Amino acid sequence: MTKHSKRFNQAAAKVDREQNYSPAEAFDLLKGLPAAKFDETFEVAIRLGIDPRKSDQLVRGAVSLPKGLGKKVFIAVFAEGEKAEAAKEAGADVVGSADLAERIQGGWMGFDVVIASPDMMKYVGRLGKVLGPQGKMPSPKSGTVTADVAQAVTDFKAGKVEFRTDAGGNVHAPLGKRSFDTNDLVANLGAFLDHVTGLRPAAVKGVFVRKISVSTTMGPGATIQYGG
Repeated sequence: MTKHSKRFNQAAAKVDREQNYSPAEAFDLLKGLPAAKFDETFEVAIRLGIDPRKSDQLVRGAVSLPKGLGKKVFIAVFAEGEKAEAAKEAGADVVGSADLAERIQGGWMGFDVVIASPDMMKYVGRLGKVLGPQGKMPSPKSGTVTADVAQAVTDFKAGKVEFRTDAGGNVHAPLGKRSFDTNDLVANLGAFLDHVTGLRPAAVKGVFVRKISVSTTMGPGATIQYGG
């Protein structure tokens, strides 16, 4: 059983676990609880009505959040030649090919997103066992395997987030900082939810979105009402 801090327990006591809040109510409620000593990140967790054991029901993608994330995103790019130079100009933090693959195989994981041009998959493909469990394996579906690596760097620096279903059939994503205006957090949540619901697999029957909750990094969660 997870042991929580006194601050967490005091905060959790102020959230009605039986109530479904509107997005604005949930964000305002959580922002009004005792804060950590840093600007926490708001995160969303959506429980989907899928069978995560079946590959045709998995959900994966990426979406640009209209209000950004309010944090620096460290991006590693696999590219060579002109594409490598374009990625650097776009703001990529690390750019490489075989050398970058060796560095990652050696244990370095100091990045948030990995982007690769298609011709670099000969190097990236070897990293599946390292990047896969971290949810950082590049994929065409999430826009991280692309011929236009520079545009991908720009998009992810501006607040594009990747997501995929976990073993429990949930998707998770950051929505912005605690210091964000509530309306901005609501806008980011709406964009994320719209995108996820648009990816409903044809094989899924019944209710697709079963539960939505938002929380801060160190705080309790609040359930969002949803009628979709």
